[in-house]
Amino acid sequence: MSILELQEIDATQVAVVGGKGAHLGELSRIDGIRVPAGFCVTTDAFRQVMADAPGIGDRLDQLARLQPDDREAIRTLSAQLRGIIDGAAVPGELAAAITGALARLGEDAAYAVRSSATAEDLPTASFAGQQDTYLNVVGPAAVLRHVSRCWASLFTERAVTYRVRNGIDHRAVHMAMVVQRMVFPQAAGILFTADPVTGNRKVATVDAGFGLGEALVSGLVNPDVFKVRDGEVVARTVAAKRLAVQALPAGGTQEVAIDPERQAQPALTDAQVVRLVRLGRKIEAHFGRPQDIEWCLAGDDFQIVQSRPITTLFPVPEAGDQEPHVYVSVGHGQMMTDPMKPLGLSCWRLTAMVAMHEAGGRLFVDVTGRLASPAGRAALLEVMGRGDPLVRDALETVLDRGDLVPVLPDPVPGGARAGGAPVGGAPAPIATDPAIVTELIERSEASIAVLRRDIATVTGPALFDFLLEAFQEHKRSLGDPLSLQAIMAGMEATWWLNDQLREWLGEKNAADTLTLSAPGNITSEMGLALLDVADVIRPHPQVVAFLQDVRDEGFLDELPKLAGGTEARDAIEAYLDRYGMRCVGEIDITRPRWRERPSTLVPVILDNVKLFEPGAAGRRFEQGRQEALQKEQDVLSRLRALPDGEQKADETKRMIDRVRTFIGYREYPKYGIISRYFIYKQALLEEVGRLVRAGVLAEPEDAFYLTFQELHDVVRTNRVDGPLIQRRKDAFRSYHALTPPRVLTSEGEALTGSYRRDDVPAGALAGVPVSAGTVEGRARVILDMAQADLEPGDILVTAHTDPSWTPLFVAITGLVTEVGGLMTHGAVIAREYGLPAVVGVMDATRLIRDGQRIRVHGSDGYVELLP
Repeated sequence: MSILELQEIDATQVAVVGGKGAHLGELSRIDGIRVPAGFCVTTDAFRQVMADAPGIGDRLDQLARLQPDDREAIRTLSAQLRGIIDGAAVPGELAAAITGALARLGEDAAYAVRSSATAEDLPTASFAGQQDTYLNVVGPAAVLRHVSRCWASLFTERAVTYRVRNGIDHRAVHMAMVVQRMVFPQAAGILFTADPVTGNRKVATVDAGFGLGEALVSGLVNPDVFKVRDGEVVARTVAAKRLAVQALPAGGTQEVAIDPERQAQPALTDAQVVRLVRLGRKIEAHFGRPQDIEWCLAGDDFQIVQSRPITTLFPVPEAGDQEPHVYVSVGHGQMMTDPMKPLGLSCWRLTAMVAMHEAGGRLFVDVTGRLASPAGRAALLEVMGRGDPLVRDALETVLDRGDLVPVLPDPVPGGARAGGAPVGGAPAPIATDPAIVTELIERSEASIAVLRRDIATVTGPALFDFLLEAFQEHKRSLGDPLSLQAIMAGMEATWWLNDQLREWLGEKNAADTLTLSAPGNITSEMGLALLDVADVIRPHPQVVAFLQDVRDEGFLDELPKLAGGTEARDAIEAYLDRYGMRCVGEIDITRPRWRERPSTLVPVILDNVKLFEPGAAGRRFEQGRQEALQKEQDVLSRLRALPDGEQKADETKRMIDRVRTFIGYREYPKYGIISRYFIYKQALLEEVGRLVRAGVLAEPEDAFYLTFQELHDVVRTNRVDGPLIQRRKDAFRSYHALTPPRVLTSEGEALTGSYRRDDVPAGALAGVPVSAGTVEGRARVILDMAQADLEPGDILVTAHTDPSWTPLFVAITGLVTEVGGLMTHGAVIAREYGLPAVVGVMDATRLIRDGQRIRVHGSDGYVELLP
């Protein structure tokens, strides 16, 4: 059927009438919602036109091979496709059906002819403005002409680019058409049932202007803006609206000037705004998610001409109650804010020490209870402030409003303080003894060895029961009191040294130098060890040349065929034996490990071959150790010259010994976690392989879109919900477009925090100072470690760095990241290597151009952009 009346359509018919048509049909079914009368030209008609038009297939094949930055090719091909489709006549049978529908609605009336693509107004991609809409089209001949134009608009340059960026197949998208009676409103605009800026689901925003909504959509005028909460206008901004778009009697539209005395008048009264929002809430409830609604006011009636999901909102974790909640991002603390697949999310939650909540493919911790207690609040804010000042600021923003978190009395007078002793107070009660670290590492290695041995004996459903027990051992290991004391001892000694030496000597971040080349840091050792691998490879030109052309993961087997290849392979294999469980985004168990994808390391090895001389690892470590020793002697000498100098020097010496004993261990528990994760993953993949061979799963990666329990059920039953996996894949793809906030409330408000500083030069980018020193150089903006191509003196600028980025650190002179804090992994390793570093620089990868010269002020926490 080529024509459907709006009343015949519901939300299930996207494939037939497109996203807009399906939404409008569904809207027309909601009691109390007025939608202009009309009909849809279905996708069957579009497919017929596309099939009959010559040359379409070849051009679609060419489009499918293009990248978003192939602008000229996109421009050329899209223009050719538009010309072919626009020039094709509307088939006679369809033309008769459209003419008949117009006769029923009023042949001489004015109409809006609006595109409705099958990949439009969807929960994961709105496609707003990507195809064309024509207003005030008068007469059947004009309507037919504009139907062809709407079909052609599926291939505007912007629509094609949008599909390429969102990974949508051009052949999979079909165009329907909505033809509706024209509304001639005195006011029109957009209603967001959630605040599109803050994400707050309880605040609706109304944009309003005079005349047709086209004036607002095109940016011709600034709208009046109303904010409504709980049925009341809580904020309004009335703009000077000098122009409006109005319909012409013979068809088409024109811009008209607004009388001066009306320009500053609101387009809607407060009562009308509240009534409109009430309609919006009804629409939102019907569709089950916040909506972006286009409305018109004709007389005193609101008519709805479009409603689509707001796709930019970050989802809210499901709490299971109606109480207020405040959540803190886990990813920002773990230096991995990318979305995780369902298996990764569920495994991390099952092995985490605290309850976590999922939203948008990320994890969050509910801190509402701690914020409600005055003592818990103070402790949490202090810990957060030490880690990431932006998180603290965001939490304080919520608290300062006083309307979300209740204040409860402390459960115990004085309240237990989380996070150890206050800065400058007594350290955790363990001796400064390197044997403690040795014991902890031996315990971890023994536990992992038992896991590796025992897991090999179980398969099938029994594996999942075994893993649930292993997860409990995993948590016991993480919660080992001695391990926690060792970690806190190193951190508190760092804080003590920074605070006291600043007070006594005016030294900023003195611990940065005092902790250079601290012993036992598994992560910094990992970076230096890859320098040793480069030393093995460097003398063999054939191996170097071969590695420069590596394209797949079989290269290790090919190496022995070359002179020096056996030694090179053995060096890489030994490195993988020690560190192969690591990878970028390693907290997600589904991410490919270096052992699974060793080619990831090849560009870094080649950079090390090019940039360093033999023996660089040993020299670098010894240089850092000597700098730390010299700094210690300098600090102690200066302290002894002060009043009570001997006492201050003795206390400082004890703290230096303490920090160098324990700070390296700070990185070991994460190494243990990821070692366990790789063992879990290998066992799970054995089961997944059996499912693929049995035809239960189409491919191994399908298992990553199931939770741990769901995968257990599939192994037990040999049955899988294929459509569920596809929905999860679609959702995961959409999550990449979302930016996770540092703090999120149950009302949906996303808070990123801000630096409230007046010591940052104009034009500089503020951040957190985490490793002292100042360095100037070329910025290398790198989002994928495998794409690194470094030169001497480069400064790494990236979104976040988990431990897997450490091999790059040996080749750079400074570090800038968008995410991080004083004790996150990138900061710890930057100090270990003596790299000036500023983290938590919001939008650094967007504001700093690749190749631009910058100056990093690691002691003062800002980055200058140089000419």
